[in-house]
Amino acid sequence: MAKEAYTGPLEQIDEWCWRIPKSYKPGMRVDGLIYASEALIDAIRRDQAPEQVANVAYLPGIQTASLAMPDIHWGYGFTIGGVCATDPAEGGVISPGGVGYDINCGVRLVRSNLFYQDVKPHLSPLVEELFREVPTGVGKTGKYRFSHKELRTLMGEGPRALIPRGLAVESDIEFTEARGCLDGAEPENVSERALERGTSQCGTLGSGNHFLEVQLVEAIFDAEAARTMGLEKDMVCVLIHSGSRGLGYQVCDDALKTLRGVPEKYGIHLPDRQLACAPVESPEGRHYLGAMRAAANFAWCNRQLLMWQAREVFETIFGPTWQELQMNLVYDVAHNIAKFEEHDVDDRKRKVWVHRKGATRAFPPNHPEIPERYRKIGQPVMIPGDMGRASWVLVGQPGSMSKTFGTTCHGAGRQLSRTAAVNLSKGRRIDRELANRGVIARARSWRGLAEEQPDAYKDVDLVVEVVDRAGLSKKVARMRPIGVIKG
Repeated sequence: MAKEAYTGPLEQIDEWCWRIPKSYKPGMRVDGLIYASEALIDAIRRDQAPEQVANVAYLPGIQTASLAMPDIHWGYGFTIGGVCATDPAEGGVISPGGVGYDINCGVRLVRSNLFYQDVKPHLSPLVEELFREVPTGVGKTGKYRFSHKELRTLMGEGPRALIPRGLAVESDIEFTEARGCLDGAEPENVSERALERGTSQCGTLGSGNHFLEVQLVEAIFDAEAARTMGLEKDMVCVLIHSGSRGLGYQVCDDALKTLRGVPEKYGIHLPDRQLACAPVESPEGRHYLGAMRAAANFAWCNRQLLMWQAREVFETIFGPTWQELQMNLVYDVAHNIAKFEEHDVDDRKRKVWVHRKGATRAFPPNHPEIPERYRKIGQPVMIPGDMGRASWVLVGQPGSMSKTFGTTCHGAGRQLSRTAAVNLSKGRRIDRELANRGVIARARSWRGLAEEQPDAYKDVDLVVEVVDRAGLSKKVARMRPIGVIKG
């Protein structure tokens, strides 16, 4: 995380939004808009992330504004929490930095018919079994092996390809964003190196901020929406946060190498080489999009297999089948992705490429891409917080379409670098501190817990308050972690 404070203009528009005027830099094509509250804006000013918001405004074809969510913090090229839409009809570009290295990192929420009183006596063995059976950590391989040919099938079809293997059911597909498959994936665009990295990593959690949590529904804020999702107070759920692992990282790395010098080739002038991009309709742009979509489909397969393993562990600990435990997928959303979507821009409908990097799609009620079950309440949105406090379930609202290209925040957002978090943890036992909060946590190393300690993150309640009050997404339920496994 950059240490320098942002010193440019930041004008408050209303209680929940701040503007960087396009007059700030001569190359900015649009304003920058940051959704935040008074409680969050000082921390945002202390980071260089607003400068990245201004830099993104240079991208050709960008529409309306360069946007950032309240969980904004410094990232590669784009800020994490950044959103921008580009119109290919106006020379719009695609930028790997606007998707991120972990393509289709995202979260999925699984409910159950178990309540806290049912799980509390078994919580410790449940967490231990999850930690034993679900592969976690850097480079950790899993029990599922796929040949390069099979990987290409997964990248082309998404988790639907797992149904014949008995590792997915139709409802899992129905309640996954985009039904778990982006059209236009081109697995042949994915390098052999990326395939090699993905061969044994589908169904693995990884490290860093990725996790599998056993959570408790602590409070309900929208009874109708919660009932529609099958959520009740004191119900036990599972939240899974992971992405495309080494395969997706390699796809991004390959693309960034390919795109060196490409902006200059097309006469594009950028303030930061990390914003490397290509016109959407160029050969380089189309090649990246085909590979990115393939990696996104792989990520949905990864989360599907992580969920399947969690279901098997619950069967082991509690006895009934996962179907009898009603461990049904509530929803799965991506938060590192670019998608071609129709939006109202300047009072007319346009098809634009929406980059969401550390930002979650949040379509409102009656949007045709929402599963029929949720059409009336809006798209479910899961916002993970930190290990010691809370996560949230929201639903998309109309304001997201008029303000942020159908987008809301994706998490709490880091406020300490990993190095700073580790330094803060010296002489402490984070696992014991979490246990004192009623959370059993298991990780591969002391450092893993230290990097991800609650103090490393903003208060997710403050972040969610902004998107709720700004009309981007609405509170449905607050979830409290009771068991955590991490890499």
